[in-house]
Amino acid sequence: MSGRTENRVASAILRDALSACRSHIGYVLLFSAGLNLLYLAPSLYMLQVYDRVLTSGGLLTLVYLSAVLLASLAALAFLDATRVRLLAAMAKRLDRIVAPHVLMAALQREGRKAAGNAQPLREFDTLRAAMTGPPALAAVDAPWTPIYIAVCFLIHPWIGGLALFGGVLLVLIAYVNQAAMHRALHANDQATGAMYNLHAADGAQGDTARALGMEQALVRRQLGARAEMSGATHEAGRNGAVFSASTKFVRLILQSAALGLGAYLALQQEISAGGIIAGSILAARAFAPLELIVGAWRQFEQGRQAYGVLTAVLQTQEQKREFTELPQPSANVSVENVTVRAPGGDRVLLMGATFRMQPGMIVGVIGPSGAGKTTLVRAVAGAVEPEQGAVRIDGAKLTDWPAEKIGRYIGYLPQEVGLFAGTIAQNISRFDESDGGDIDRAIVAAAQAAGVHEMVLTLPKGYDTEIGPNGRGLSAGQAQRIGLARALYRDPVLLVLDEPNAHLDQDGETALVAALKSARERNASALVVAHRSGIMSIADALLVVRDGRIEMYGPRDQVLAKFGGSAQQRPVVVASDGEVTGRRP
Repeated sequence: MSGRTENRVASAILRDALSACRSHIGYVLLFSAGLNLLYLAPSLYMLQVYDRVLTSGGLLTLVYLSAVLLASLAALAFLDATRVRLLAAMAKRLDRIVAPHVLMAALQREGRKAAGNAQPLREFDTLRAAMTGPPALAAVDAPWTPIYIAVCFLIHPWIGGLALFGGVLLVLIAYVNQAAMHRALHANDQATGAMYNLHAADGAQGDTARALGMEQALVRRQLGARAEMSGATHEAGRNGAVFSASTKFVRLILQSAALGLGAYLALQQEISAGGIIAGSILAARAFAPLELIVGAWRQFEQGRQAYGVLTAVLQTQEQKREFTELPQPSANVSVENVTVRAPGGDRVLLMGATFRMQPGMIVGVIGPSGAGKTTLVRAVAGAVEPEQGAVRIDGAKLTDWPAEKIGRYIGYLPQEVGLFAGTIAQNISRFDESDGGDIDRAIVAAAQAAGVHEMVLTLPKGYDTEIGPNGRGLSAGQAQRIGLARALYRDPVLLVLDEPNAHLDQDGETALVAALKSARERNASALVVAHRSGIMSIADALLVVRDGRIEMYGPRDQVLAKFGGSAQQRPVVVASDGEVTGRRP
Protein backbone atom coordinates (compact mmCIF):
# COMPACT_ATOMS: atom_id res chain seq x y z
CA MET A 1 0.00 0.00 0.00
CA SER A 2 1.41 3.37 -0.98
CA GLY A 3 1.89 6.18 1.49
CA ARG A 4 -0.71 8.25 -0.37
CA THR A 5 -3.30 5.49 -0.06
CA GLU A 6 -2.48 5.07 3.63
CA ASN A 7 -2.99 8.79 4.22
CA ARG A 8 -6.35 8.58 2.45
CA VAL A 9 -7.38 5.73 4.72
CA ALA A 10 -6.44 7.60 7.91
CA SER A 11 -8.01 10.86 6.77
CA ALA A 12 -11.14 9.06 5.56
CA ILE A 13 -11.75 7.53 8.99
CA LEU A 14 -11.36 10.86 10.78
CA ARG A 15 -13.24 12.73 8.06
CA ASP A 16 -16.17 10.32 8.23
CA ALA A 17 -16.25 10.72 12.00
CA LEU A 18 -16.36 14.52 11.76
CA SER A 19 -18.95 14.30 8.99
CA ALA A 20 -21.17 12.22 11.26
CA CYS A 21 -20.82 14.97 13.88
CA ARG A 22 -21.60 17.79 11.45
CA SER A 23 -24.95 18.58 13.05
CA HIS A 24 -23.38 18.68 16.51
CA ILE A 25 -20.70 21.09 15.32
CA GLY A 26 -23.26 23.27 13.53
CA TYR A 27 -25.49 23.59 16.59
CA VAL A 28 -22.51 24.27 18.85
CA LEU A 29 -21.46 27.14 16.57
CA LEU A 30 -25.03 28.43 16.40
CA PHE A 31 -25.54 28.31 20.16
CA SER A 32 -22.11 29.87 20.71
CA ALA A 33 -23.17 32.78 18.51
CA GLY A 34 -26.33 33.28 20.52
CA LEU A 35 -24.47 32.86 23.79
CA ASN A 36 -21.82 35.42 22.91
CA LEU A 37 -24.45 37.91 21.80
CA LEU A 38 -26.21 37.44 25.11
CA TYR A 39 -22.93 38.16 26.89
CA LEU A 40 -23.47 41.75 25.74
CA ALA A 41 -26.56 41.95 27.95
CA PRO A 42 -24.78 42.84 31.24
CA SER A 43 -22.84 45.61 29.51
CA LEU A 44 -25.96 47.06 27.92
CA TYR A 45 -27.81 46.76 31.24
CA MET A 46 -25.13 48.70 33.10
CA LEU A 47 -25.04 51.29 30.32
CA GLN A 48 -28.81 51.83 30.49
CA VAL A 49 -28.91 51.87 34.29
CA TYR A 50 -26.25 54.56 34.56
CA ASP A 51 -27.40 56.62 31.59
CA ARG A 52 -31.19 56.34 31.89
CA VAL A 53 -32.33 55.04 35.25
CA LEU A 54 -30.02 57.10 37.45
CA THR A 55 -30.54 60.27 35.46
CA SER A 56 -34.33 59.94 35.13
CA GLY A 57 -35.14 58.11 38.36
CA GLY A 58 -37.41 55.75 36.41
CA LEU A 59 -38.13 52.83 38.75
CA LEU A 60 -40.34 51.08 36.19
CA THR A 61 -37.57 51.32 33.60
CA LEU A 62 -35.21 49.62 36.05
CA VAL A 63 -37.74 46.82 36.58
CA TYR A 64 -38.17 46.27 32.84
CA LEU A 65 -34.41 46.37 32.23
CA SER A 66 -33.86 43.91 35.06
CA ALA A 67 -36.51 41.54 33.67
CA VAL A 68 -34.90 41.66 30.24
CA LEU A 69 -31.48 40.99 31.79
CA LEU A 70 -32.85 38.05 33.79
CA ALA A 71 -34.40 36.52 30.66
CA SER A 72 -31.18 37.07 28.73
CA LEU A 73 -29.04 35.42 31.42
CA ALA A 74 -31.49 32.50 31.65
CA ALA A 75 -31.25 32.00 27.87
CA LEU A 76 -27.45 32.31 28.13
CA ALA A 77 -27.30 29.60 30.79
CA PHE A 78 -29.57 27.34 28.72
CA LEU A 79 -27.44 27.77 25.58
CA ASP A 80 -24.23 27.20 27.55
CA ALA A 81 -25.55 23.97 29.08
CA THR A 82 -26.94 22.81 25.74
CA ARG A 83 -23.69 23.25 23.85
CA VAL A 84 -21.80 21.36 26.57
CA ARG A 85 -24.32 18.53 26.22
CA LEU A 86 -23.91 18.65 22.44
CA LEU A 87 -20.16 18.32 22.80
CA ALA A 88 -20.65 15.36 25.17
CA ALA A 89 -22.91 13.70 22.58
CA MET A 90 -20.30 14.44 19.91
CA ALA A 91 -17.63 12.78 22.06
CA LYS A 92 -19.83 9.69 22.36
CA ARG A 93 -20.38 9.53 18.61
CA LEU A 94 -16.68 9.99 17.87
CA ASP A 95 -15.95 7.13 20.23
CA ARG A 96 -18.47 4.88 18.49
CA ILE A 97 -17.08 5.62 15.03
CA VAL A 98 -13.31 5.91 15.55
CA ALA A 99 -12.61 3.69 18.58
CA PRO A 100 -13.18 0.37 16.68
CA HIS A 101 -10.55 1.36 14.11
CA VAL A 102 -8.10 2.45 16.81
CA LEU A 103 -8.61 -0.73 18.82
CA MET A 104 -8.16 -2.89 15.72
CA ALA A 105 -4.95 -1.06 14.79
CA ALA A 106 -3.63 -1.39 18.34
CA LEU A 107 -4.03 -5.18 18.13
CA GLN A 108 -1.94 -5.42 14.97
CA ARG A 109 1.83 -5.38 14.75
CA GLU A 110 1.97 -2.50 12.27
CA GLY A 111 -0.27 -0.36 14.45
CA ARG A 112 1.78 -1.04 17.58
CA LYS A 113 4.96 -0.19 15.68
CA ALA A 114 3.48 3.09 14.41
CA ALA A 115 2.35 4.04 17.94
CA GLY A 116 5.80 3.53 19.48
CA ASN A 117 5.64 4.18 23.22
CA ALA A 118 2.24 5.84 22.88
CA GLN A 119 -0.97 3.98 23.66
CA PRO A 120 -3.36 4.53 20.72
CA LEU A 121 -6.58 4.40 22.72
CA ARG A 122 -5.27 6.89 25.27
CA GLU A 123 -4.14 9.17 22.43
CA PHE A 124 -7.63 8.98 20.95
CA ASP A 125 -9.15 9.90 24.31
CA THR A 126 -6.76 12.85 24.51
CA LEU A 127 -7.76 14.04 21.04
CA ARG A 128 -11.44 13.55 21.79
CA ALA A 129 -11.11 15.57 25.01
CA ALA A 130 -9.41 18.40 23.11
CA MET A 131 -12.18 18.38 20.47
CA THR A 132 -15.12 18.24 22.85
CA GLY A 133 -13.89 19.75 26.13
CA PRO A 134 -12.86 23.20 27.40
CA PRO A 135 -10.33 23.73 24.57
CA ALA A 136 -13.15 23.39 22.04
CA LEU A 137 -15.28 25.94 23.90
CA ALA A 138 -12.36 28.37 23.98
CA ALA A 139 -11.81 27.84 20.25
CA VAL A 140 -15.44 28.56 19.28
CA ASP A 141 -15.59 31.63 21.56
CA ALA A 142 -12.29 33.12 20.36
CA PRO A 143 -13.64 34.35 16.97
CA TRP A 144 -16.03 36.61 18.90
CA THR A 145 -13.17 38.60 20.38
CA PRO A 146 -13.03 40.95 17.33
CA ILE A 147 -16.78 41.59 17.73
CA TYR A 148 -16.37 42.62 21.36
CA ILE A 149 -13.42 44.81 20.35
CA ALA A 150 -15.60 46.38 17.65
CA VAL A 151 -18.28 47.19 20.24
CA CYS A 152 -15.54 48.75 22.39
CA PHE A 153 -14.72 50.99 19.42
CA LEU A 154 -18.38 52.02 19.32
CA ILE A 155 -18.15 53.16 22.94
CA HIS A 156 -14.95 55.09 22.22
CA PRO A 157 -12.00 54.62 19.83
CA TRP A 158 -9.49 54.76 22.67
CA ILE A 159 -11.23 51.94 24.55
CA GLY A 160 -11.39 49.97 21.30
CA GLY A 161 -7.71 50.59 20.69
CA LEU A 162 -6.85 49.40 24.20
CA ALA A 163 -8.92 46.24 23.65
CA LEU A 164 -7.25 45.63 20.29
CA PHE A 165 -3.77 46.10 21.79
CA GLY A 166 -4.64 43.69 24.61
CA GLY A 167 -5.98 41.09 22.20
CA VAL A 168 -2.82 41.20 20.06
CA LEU A 169 -0.66 40.98 23.19
CA LEU A 170 -2.53 37.90 24.45
CA VAL A 171 -2.27 36.23 21.02
CA LEU A 172 1.49 36.81 21.07
CA ILE A 173 1.69 35.23 24.53
CA ALA A 174 -0.29 32.24 23.24
CA TYR A 175 2.12 31.86 20.30
CA VAL A 176 5.20 32.02 22.50
CA ASN A 177 3.51 29.58 24.86
CA GLN A 178 3.01 27.11 22.01
CA ALA A 179 6.63 27.35 20.90
CA ALA A 180 7.91 26.88 24.45
CA MET A 181 5.64 23.98 25.40
CA HIS A 182 5.77 21.94 22.18
CA ARG A 183 9.02 20.13 22.90
CA ALA A 184 8.33 19.78 26.63
CA LEU A 185 4.90 18.23 26.06
CA HIS A 186 6.24 15.83 23.43
CA ALA A 187 8.99 14.69 25.79
CA ASN A 188 6.43 14.35 28.58
CA ASP A 189 4.12 12.18 26.47
CA GLN A 190 6.97 9.93 25.34
CA ALA A 191 8.34 9.52 28.86
CA THR A 192 4.88 8.84 30.27
CA GLY A 193 4.11 6.17 27.67
CA ALA A 194 7.48 4.48 28.20
CA MET A 195 7.07 4.48 31.99
CA TYR A 196 3.58 2.95 31.96
CA ASN A 197 4.54 0.36 29.35
CA LEU A 198 7.53 -0.66 31.47
CA HIS A 199 5.37 -0.81 34.60
CA ALA A 200 2.81 -3.06 32.90
CA ALA A 201 5.49 -5.36 31.44
CA ASP A 202 7.31 -5.74 34.76
CA GLY A 203 4.07 -6.23 36.67
CA ALA A 204 3.12 -9.13 34.40
CA GLN A 205 6.33 -10.90 35.49
CA GLY A 206 6.02 -10.13 39.18
CA ASP A 207 6.11 -13.76 40.35
CA THR A 208 9.21 -14.48 38.29
CA ALA A 209 10.89 -11.34 39.63
CA ARG A 210 10.19 -12.42 43.20
CA ALA A 211 11.57 -15.92 42.64
CA LEU A 212 14.74 -14.56 41.04
CA GLY A 213 15.26 -11.81 43.61
CA MET A 214 14.78 -9.11 40.97
CA GLU A 215 12.06 -7.04 42.63
CA GLN A 216 14.33 -4.28 43.96
CA ALA A 217 16.19 -4.08 40.65
CA LEU A 218 12.94 -3.72 38.74
CA VAL A 219 11.69 -1.09 41.18
CA ARG A 220 14.90 0.89 40.69
CA ARG A 221 14.53 0.62 36.93
CA GLN A 222 10.93 1.82 37.09
CA LEU A 223 11.87 4.65 39.43
CA GLY A 224 14.43 5.77 36.86
CA ALA A 225 11.76 5.81 34.16
CA ARG A 226 9.39 7.58 36.53
CA ALA A 227 12.00 10.19 37.38
CA GLU A 228 12.39 10.92 33.68
CA MET A 229 8.61 11.21 33.34
CA SER A 230 8.37 13.44 36.41
CA GLY A 231 11.11 15.69 35.06
CA ALA A 232 9.31 16.08 31.74
CA THR A 233 5.98 16.67 33.49
CA HIS A 234 7.57 19.27 35.76
CA GLU A 235 9.10 21.08 32.79
CA ALA A 236 5.81 21.15 30.90
CA GLY A 237 3.86 22.20 34.01
CA ARG A 238 6.35 24.94 34.87
CA ASN A 239 6.16 26.43 31.39
CA GLY A 240 2.39 26.24 31.42
CA ALA A 241 2.14 27.88 34.84
CA VAL A 242 4.38 30.77 33.79
CA PHE A 243 2.39 31.56 30.68
CA SER A 244 -0.99 31.04 32.35
CA ALA A 245 -0.05 33.40 35.19
CA SER A 246 1.38 35.91 32.71
CA THR A 247 -1.84 35.85 30.72
CA LYS A 248 -3.98 36.39 33.80
CA PHE A 249 -1.72 39.25 34.91
CA VAL A 250 -1.93 40.95 31.52
CA ARG A 251 -5.69 40.44 31.34
CA LEU A 252 -6.28 41.98 34.77
CA ILE A 253 -4.00 44.91 33.96
CA LEU A 254 -5.82 45.53 30.67
CA GLN A 255 -9.24 45.21 32.30
CA SER A 256 -8.25 47.72 34.99
CA ALA A 257 -6.71 49.95 32.34
CA ALA A 258 -10.00 49.91 30.44
CA LEU A 259 -11.82 50.96 33.61
CA GLY A 260 -9.30 53.75 34.30
CA LEU A 261 -9.38 54.92 30.70
CA GLY A 262 -13.17 54.97 30.78
CA ALA A 263 -13.11 57.08 33.91
CA TYR A 264 -10.69 59.53 32.27
CA LEU A 265 -12.87 59.76 29.18
CA ALA A 266 -15.95 60.29 31.35
CA LEU A 267 -14.17 63.14 33.15
CA GLN A 268 -13.40 64.61 29.75
CA GLN A 269 -17.11 64.34 28.94
CA GLU A 270 -16.35 62.03 25.98
CA ILE A 271 -18.37 59.07 27.28
CA SER A 272 -21.14 58.66 29.82
CA ALA A 273 -20.79 57.12 33.26
CA GLY A 274 -22.40 53.92 31.96
CA GLY A 275 -19.73 53.71 29.28
CA ILE A 276 -17.10 53.29 32.01
CA ILE A 277 -18.63 50.03 33.29
CA ALA A 278 -19.72 48.82 29.85
CA GLY A 279 -16.26 49.34 28.38
CA SER A 280 -14.62 47.48 31.25
CA ILE A 281 -17.03 44.53 30.99
CA LEU A 282 -16.68 44.30 27.19
CA ALA A 283 -12.88 44.45 27.38
CA ALA A 284 -12.89 41.68 29.98
CA ARG A 285 -15.19 39.59 27.79
CA ALA A 286 -12.95 40.17 24.75
CA PHE A 287 -9.90 38.95 26.65
CA ALA A 288 -11.59 35.95 28.35
CA PRO A 289 -11.50 33.49 25.38
CA LEU A 290 -7.86 34.31 24.70
CA GLU A 291 -7.00 33.66 28.34
CA LEU A 292 -8.87 30.35 28.17
CA ILE A 293 -6.91 29.39 25.06
CA VAL A 294 -3.60 30.01 26.80
CA GLY A 295 -4.80 28.06 29.86
CA ALA A 296 -5.97 25.17 27.68
CA TRP A 297 -2.94 25.24 25.40
CA ARG A 298 -1.50 22.15 26.99
CA GLN A 299 -4.62 20.23 25.95
CA PHE A 300 -4.47 21.82 22.49
CA GLU A 301 -0.88 20.69 22.05
CA GLN A 302 -1.55 17.22 23.45
CA GLY A 303 -4.52 16.91 21.11
CA ARG A 304 -2.40 17.95 18.14
CA GLN A 305 0.28 15.40 19.01
CA ALA A 306 -2.38 12.76 19.62
CA TYR A 307 -3.77 13.49 16.15
CA GLY A 308 -0.33 12.82 14.68
CA VAL A 309 -0.05 9.49 16.52
CA LEU A 310 -3.56 8.43 15.50
CA THR A 311 -2.93 9.35 11.89
CA ALA A 312 0.20 7.19 11.86
CA VAL A 313 -1.64 4.32 13.54
CA LEU A 314 -4.70 4.49 11.29
CA GLN A 315 -2.47 4.61 8.21
CA THR A 316 -1.63 0.98 8.93
CA GLN A 317 -5.25 0.01 8.27
CA GLU A 318 -6.17 -1.03 4.77
CA GLN A 319 -9.10 0.53 3.02
CA LYS A 320 -12.29 -1.32 3.78
CA ARG A 321 -12.67 -4.08 1.26
CA GLU A 322 -15.86 -5.73 0.13
CA PHE A 323 -15.04 -9.45 0.17
CA THR A 324 -16.66 -11.89 -2.21
CA GLU A 325 -18.02 -14.70 -0.08
CA LEU A 326 -16.03 -17.86 -0.72
CA PRO A 327 -17.23 -21.41 -0.05
CA GLN A 328 -16.24 -23.16 3.15
CA PRO A 329 -12.61 -24.24 2.65
CA SER A 330 -11.22 -27.72 2.91
CA ALA A 331 -7.69 -28.36 4.12
CA ASN A 332 -5.76 -27.93 0.86
CA VAL A 333 -2.99 -25.64 2.09
CA SER A 334 -0.35 -24.14 -0.17
CA VAL A 335 2.56 -22.04 1.09
CA GLU A 336 4.15 -20.20 -1.83
CA ASN A 337 7.54 -18.51 -1.54
CA VAL A 338 6.70 -16.90 1.82
CA THR A 339 9.25 -14.41 3.14
CA VAL A 340 8.94 -12.67 6.51
CA ARG A 341 11.20 -9.97 7.94
CA ALA A 342 11.70 -8.93 11.55
CA PRO A 343 9.52 -5.99 12.64
CA GLY A 344 11.28 -2.69 12.07
CA GLY A 345 14.39 -4.23 10.56
CA ASP A 346 15.91 -5.84 7.52
CA ARG A 347 16.70 -9.18 9.14
CA VAL A 348 14.97 -12.01 7.30
CA LEU A 349 13.25 -14.47 9.62
CA LEU A 350 11.90 -16.75 6.90
CA MET A 351 12.99 -16.90 3.28
CA GLY A 352 11.12 -18.42 0.33
CA ALA A 353 9.14 -21.07 2.26
CA THR A 354 7.22 -23.31 -0.13
CA PHE A 355 5.28 -26.51 0.58
CA ARG A 356 1.81 -28.03 0.34
CA MET A 357 -0.49 -29.95 2.63
CA GLN A 358 -3.43 -32.12 1.65
CA PRO A 359 -6.58 -32.72 3.70
CA GLY A 360 -6.00 -35.13 6.54
CA MET A 361 -2.23 -34.62 6.72
CA ILE A 362 -0.28 -34.10 9.93
CA VAL A 363 3.00 -32.31 9.23
CA GLY A 364 5.62 -32.05 11.97
CA VAL A 365 7.97 -29.05 11.92
CA ILE A 366 11.43 -29.63 13.34
CA GLY A 367 14.68 -27.71 13.45
CA PRO A 368 17.09 -26.04 15.88
CA SER A 369 16.07 -23.14 18.11
CA GLY A 370 15.86 -19.83 16.28
CA ALA A 371 15.62 -21.55 12.91
CA GLY A 372 12.33 -19.86 11.98
CA LYS A 373 9.78 -22.53 12.96
CA THR A 374 7.58 -20.15 14.93
CA THR A 375 7.71 -17.55 12.16
CA LEU A 376 6.64 -20.21 9.65
CA VAL A 377 3.60 -21.35 11.63
CA ARG A 378 2.61 -17.78 12.41
CA ALA A 379 2.60 -17.02 8.69
CA VAL A 380 0.55 -20.13 7.93
CA ALA A 381 -1.95 -19.23 10.66
CA GLY A 382 -2.27 -15.66 9.39
CA ALA A 383 -0.83 -14.17 12.58
CA VAL A 384 1.76 -12.33 10.50
CA GLU A 385 1.44 -11.16 6.91
CA PRO A 386 4.32 -12.19 4.62
CA GLU A 387 6.37 -9.52 2.95
CA GLN A 388 6.47 -11.73 -0.15
CA GLY A 389 4.59 -14.81 -1.22
CA ALA A 390 1.24 -16.08 -0.02
CA VAL A 391 -0.46 -18.72 2.08
CA ARG A 392 -3.47 -20.23 0.32
CA ILE A 393 -6.34 -22.44 1.38
CA ASP A 394 -8.18 -24.07 -1.55
CA GLY A 395 -6.32 -21.69 -3.86
CA ALA A 396 -7.52 -18.50 -2.11
CA LYS A 397 -5.04 -16.36 -0.20
CA LEU A 398 -5.71 -15.85 3.48
CA THR A 399 -6.08 -12.15 2.73
CA ASP A 400 -8.97 -12.95 0.35
CA TRP A 401 -11.06 -13.66 3.44
CA PRO A 402 -12.20 -11.29 6.19
CA ALA A 403 -10.00 -12.07 9.21
CA GLU A 404 -13.00 -12.89 11.40
CA LYS A 405 -14.22 -15.47 8.86
CA ILE A 406 -11.01 -17.23 7.91
CA GLY A 407 -10.14 -17.41 11.60
CA ARG A 408 -13.21 -19.58 12.05
CA TYR A 409 -11.52 -22.31 9.96
CA ILE A 410 -8.06 -22.09 11.55
CA GLY A 411 -7.15 -23.45 14.96
CA TYR A 412 -3.99 -21.69 16.13
CA LEU A 413 -2.10 -22.43 19.33
CA PRO A 414 0.92 -20.09 19.66
CA GLN A 415 4.08 -20.91 21.57
CA GLU A 416 3.01 -18.42 24.22
CA VAL A 417 -0.56 -19.56 24.70
CA GLY A 418 -1.94 -16.03 25.00
CA LEU A 419 -5.12 -16.56 27.02
CA PHE A 420 -7.15 -13.45 27.71
CA ALA A 421 -8.75 -12.04 30.84
CA GLY A 422 -12.22 -13.58 31.05
CA THR A 423 -13.82 -16.92 31.76
CA ILE A 424 -12.59 -20.32 30.61
CA ALA A 425 -15.66 -20.59 28.38
CA GLN A 426 -14.99 -17.21 26.78
CA ASN A 427 -11.40 -18.14 26.01
CA ILE A 428 -12.34 -21.49 24.46
CA SER A 429 -15.10 -19.90 22.36
CA ARG A 430 -12.76 -17.08 21.24
CA PHE A 431 -15.25 -14.69 22.87
CA ASP A 432 -17.87 -15.79 20.37
CA GLU A 433 -21.10 -13.87 20.97
CA SER A 434 -23.06 -15.13 17.98
CA ASP A 435 -26.63 -16.26 18.51
CA GLY A 436 -27.86 -19.77 17.94
CA GLY A 437 -27.78 -21.37 21.36
CA ASP A 438 -25.13 -23.93 20.46
CA ILE A 439 -22.09 -22.05 21.78
CA ASP A 440 -22.08 -23.93 25.08
CA ARG A 441 -22.26 -27.27 23.28
CA ALA A 442 -19.39 -26.25 20.99
CA ILE A 443 -17.32 -25.14 24.01
CA VAL A 444 -17.79 -28.43 25.80
CA ALA A 445 -17.12 -30.40 22.61
CA ALA A 446 -13.84 -28.54 22.06
CA ALA A 447 -12.82 -29.13 25.69
CA GLN A 448 -13.62 -32.82 25.39
CA ALA A 449 -11.65 -33.06 22.15
CA ALA A 450 -8.68 -31.50 23.94
CA GLY A 451 -9.13 -33.84 26.91
CA VAL A 452 -9.58 -30.91 29.27
CA HIS A 453 -13.28 -31.18 30.13
CA GLU A 454 -12.78 -33.05 33.41
CA MET A 455 -10.00 -30.68 34.46
CA VAL A 456 -12.20 -27.64 33.83
CA LEU A 457 -14.97 -29.11 35.96
CA THR A 458 -12.58 -29.28 38.93
CA LEU A 459 -12.06 -25.50 38.84
CA PRO A 460 -14.05 -23.38 41.35
CA LYS A 461 -16.73 -22.31 38.85
CA GLY A 462 -16.02 -24.76 36.04
CA TYR A 463 -16.26 -23.13 32.64
CA ASP A 464 -17.30 -19.86 34.29
CA THR A 465 -14.04 -19.59 36.25
CA GLU A 466 -12.42 -16.20 35.70
CA ILE A 467 -8.74 -16.11 34.72
CA GLY A 468 -6.37 -13.18 34.38
CA PRO A 469 -4.30 -11.99 31.41
CA ASN A 470 -2.03 -14.67 29.96
CA GLY A 471 -3.94 -17.37 31.83
CA ARG A 472 -3.11 -16.05 35.30
CA GLY A 473 -4.65 -18.46 37.79
CA LEU A 474 -3.87 -21.56 35.73
CA SER A 475 -0.73 -23.68 35.59
CA ALA A 476 1.28 -23.66 32.38
CA GLY A 477 -0.03 -27.11 31.48
CA GLN A 478 -3.64 -26.14 32.17
CA ALA A 479 -3.29 -22.96 30.11
CA GLN A 480 -1.81 -24.91 27.21
CA ARG A 481 -4.67 -27.42 27.26
CA ILE A 482 -7.24 -24.60 27.36
CA GLY A 483 -5.40 -23.07 24.41
CA LEU A 484 -5.66 -26.39 22.55
CA ALA A 485 -9.41 -26.47 23.23
CA ARG A 486 -9.63 -22.95 21.81
CA ALA A 487 -7.79 -24.11 18.70
CA LEU A 488 -10.24 -27.02 18.30
CA TYR A 489 -13.34 -24.87 18.77
CA ARG A 490 -15.93 -25.62 16.05
CA ASP A 491 -13.69 -28.14 14.25
CA PRO A 492 -11.40 -25.94 12.12
CA VAL A 493 -10.06 -27.38 8.85
CA LEU A 494 -6.48 -26.32 9.62
CA LEU A 495 -4.67 -26.74 12.93
CA VAL A 496 -1.47 -24.79 13.47
CA LEU A 497 0.13 -25.75 16.77
CA ASP A 498 3.43 -24.33 18.00
CA GLU A 499 5.00 -26.56 20.67
CA PRO A 500 1.55 -27.70 21.89
CA ASN A 501 3.04 -30.24 24.31
CA ALA A 502 5.77 -28.07 25.85
CA HIS A 503 4.03 -28.00 29.24
CA LEU A 504 1.90 -31.14 29.06
CA ASP A 505 2.16 -34.22 31.23
CA GLN A 506 1.62 -37.70 29.85
CA ASP A 507 -2.17 -37.44 30.09
CA GLY A 508 -2.12 -34.11 28.30
CA GLU A 509 0.09 -35.41 25.51
CA THR A 510 -2.15 -38.45 25.09
CA ALA A 511 -5.14 -36.12 24.72
CA LEU A 512 -3.18 -34.01 22.19
CA VAL A 513 -2.33 -37.06 20.07
CA ALA A 514 -5.97 -38.19 20.21
CA ALA A 515 -7.12 -34.73 19.12
CA LEU A 516 -4.73 -34.74 16.14
CA LYS A 517 -5.88 -38.21 15.10
CA SER A 518 -9.50 -37.10 15.36
CA ALA A 519 -8.74 -34.03 13.22
CA ARG A 520 -7.11 -36.28 10.61
CA GLU A 521 -10.18 -38.51 10.53
CA ARG A 522 -12.38 -35.55 9.65
CA ASN A 523 -9.91 -34.54 6.90
CA ALA A 524 -8.45 -31.53 8.71
CA SER A 525 -4.77 -30.73 8.20
CA ALA A 526 -2.35 -30.02 11.02
CA LEU A 527 1.01 -28.24 11.10
CA VAL A 528 2.70 -29.00 14.41
CA VAL A 529 5.98 -27.79 15.89
CA ALA A 530 7.05 -30.48 18.36
CA HIS A 531 10.05 -32.59 19.27
CA ARG A 532 8.61 -35.38 21.38
CA SER A 533 8.23 -38.77 19.83
CA GLY A 534 4.53 -38.96 20.70
CA ILE A 535 3.72 -36.26 18.14
CA MET A 536 6.31 -37.25 15.58
CA SER A 537 5.10 -40.85 15.57
CA ILE A 538 1.73 -39.86 14.08
CA ALA A 539 3.07 -37.30 11.59
CA ASP A 540 2.60 -38.08 7.91
CA ALA A 541 5.45 -35.78 6.89
CA LEU A 542 8.24 -33.78 8.45
CA LEU A 543 9.34 -30.30 7.52
CA VAL A 544 12.88 -29.30 8.53
CA VAL A 545 13.60 -25.58 9.03
CA ARG A 546 17.12 -24.24 9.37
CA ASP A 547 18.45 -20.68 9.17
CA GLY A 548 15.08 -19.33 8.04
CA ARG A 549 14.73 -21.75 5.13
CA ILE A 550 12.96 -25.04 4.55
CA GLU A 551 15.83 -27.46 4.33
CA MET A 552 13.79 -30.60 3.77
CA TYR A 553 10.17 -31.64 3.40
CA GLY A 554 9.05 -35.19 2.88
CA PRO A 555 7.58 -38.37 4.35
CA ARG A 556 8.34 -38.80 8.02
CA ASP A 557 10.40 -41.99 7.66
CA GLN A 558 12.50 -40.67 4.78
CA VAL A 559 13.33 -37.47 6.68
CA LEU A 560 14.16 -39.39 9.86
CA ALA A 561 16.33 -41.78 7.87
CA LYS A 562 18.42 -38.89 6.57
CA PHE A 563 18.88 -37.73 10.15
CA GLY A 564 19.87 -41.20 11.34
CA GLY A 565 16.42 -42.24 12.61
CA SER A 566 14.70 -45.52 11.85
CA ALA A 567 12.67 -45.67 8.67
CA GLN A 568 9.52 -47.63 8.32
CA GLN A 569 8.27 -47.62 4.76
CA ARG A 570 4.74 -46.44 4.15
CA PRO A 571 2.82 -45.26 1.07
CA VAL A 572 3.83 -41.61 1.05
CA VAL A 573 5.50 -40.00 -1.95
CA VAL A 574 7.06 -36.60 -2.56
CA ALA A 575 5.99 -34.76 -5.68
CA SER A 576 8.45 -32.72 -7.71
CA ASP A 577 6.81 -29.44 -6.63
CA GLY A 578 7.28 -30.15 -2.96
CA GLU A 579 3.80 -31.59 -2.38
CA VAL A 580 3.54 -34.60 -0.12
CA THR A 581 0.70 -36.90 -1.08
CA GLY A 582 -0.81 -39.93 0.57
CA ARG A 583 -1.43 -40.67 4.23
CA ARG A 584 -0.50 -43.28 6.69
CA PRO A 585 -2.93 -46.21 6.55
